[in-house]
Amino acid sequence: MIGNFRENLHDELDYQNMTVKELCAKTGIPKATLECYLGTRANRPSAEAAFKIARALGVTVEYLMTEHNSPEEKARNSTNAKIRELVRVIEELNGDGYEVILTLGKALKRMQGAKK
Repeated sequence: MIGNFRENLHDELDYQNMTVKELCAKTGIPKATLECYLGTRANRPSAEAAFKIARALGVTVEYLMTEHNSPEEKARNSTNAKIRELVRVIEELNGDGYEVILTLGKALKRMQGAKK
């Protein structure tokens, strides 16, 4: 389980292009502690630390702790990661930008439906 957490945390940091220092700032967990979770000797995080990390990354503790080996699960996680990225982008938009993205998304959905 520790290896899964270490690998998933590392993968999620890479995916989000987030540094350990940035995660430290978001969680309040010391940088040295976070580096211990990512190191080869990987310490097990406390439940509180795992929750803070998951919340800061926008994922669940279960996601960080679970092994993701099957092709189906990897594909689902990849899709979930893309959706999370899209949501993050949308959350950063102002009202006009949100409306443009919403309109574009609905148009794409109609186009895809027409192709079937």
